Amino acid sequence: MGQTESEKPIKSYQPKKTRLNHRVKNGLIGWSFVLLSVLLISIFYFYPMVQALILSFQSGAGTNLEYVGIDNYIRLFSDTTFLTSLKNTVIYLLVQVPVMIVLALIISVLLNDKKLKMRGWFRTAIFLPCVTSLVAYAVIFKYMFGTDGLINLMLLNFSIISNPIGWLTDPFWAKITIIIAITWRWTGYNMIFYLSALQNIDYSIYEAAKIDGASALQQFFKITIPMLKPIILFTSIISTIGTLQLFDEVMNITSGGPGNATLTISQYIYNISFQYTPDFGYAATVSYAIVILIVFFSILQFKVAGDNNG
Repeated sequence: MGQTESEKPIKSYQPKKTRLNHRVKNGLIGWSFVLLSVLLISIFYFYPMVQALILSFQSGAGTNLEYVGIDNYIRLFSDTTFLTSLKNTVIYLLVQVPVMIVLALIISVLLNDKKLKMRGWFRTAIFLPCVTSLVAYAVIFKYMFGTDGLINLMLLNFSIISNPIGWLTDPFWAKITIIIAITWRWTGYNMIFYLSALQNIDYSIYEAAKIDGASALQQFFKITIPMLKPIILFTSIISTIGTLQLFDEVMNITSGGPGNATLTISQYIYNISFQYTPDFGYAATVSYAIVILIVFFSILQFKVAGDNNG
């Protein structure tokens, strides 16, 4: 039987003004939670970024700044020291980041094996370098890779080399030293991301692949890498950003030498601001060169990864 008119539920009616007030009240409550964070981020992130952009169109130090328009940006293309630092930084990026990503992937797969004993100890040992002091480990690397350091001593004792390698005095080997240092420090950091992602992959997928006769190598390329694609993209981007901002290792191990052979863009910014005759305007311009490079390489990585959501 159908409901009579008196039995039908009565719909509650709220006036439009009441609903609007309720929505505004909810909005104000929400903003009260995030207002402090938004304010602090605006003050300490966005405001300095805007000020640095304005500063990049000026020249000088302190209060003695004068507007020079785009002259600083034009100067970049004829600045041989900047071009050298750019070349060095891109070399670090193209060599070190892929090596570190591949190493982190391989190590994470090995440490995810349930049959491996002392997995916790190995994970801690590999992750430990990224929580050590930047300056402390850089100084240790400087002494280890010195002409009479531990590395040369070991290579000489095993008769691998006949003469000490100039790890810090030869332009090629100095770059290799920096690459080894940052790879040693940051591989464990990326490994943690991959290890976490691997533990979220259903183990039955690998069991099914084994039943179908897939080898360990086939499982790695056909299952592991596709499943980790978003994490690989993420770690590639943050590693790219970190490498383009590389400063501590170069400053403490080689000081940019020999002859600017290891100089990075970040160290050049420091030199312009504090080592040479201070020019904060031009330093800000070089800083925005890093921003442009980060955007360029990030977009490139999204395109290479085939990400359609970027």
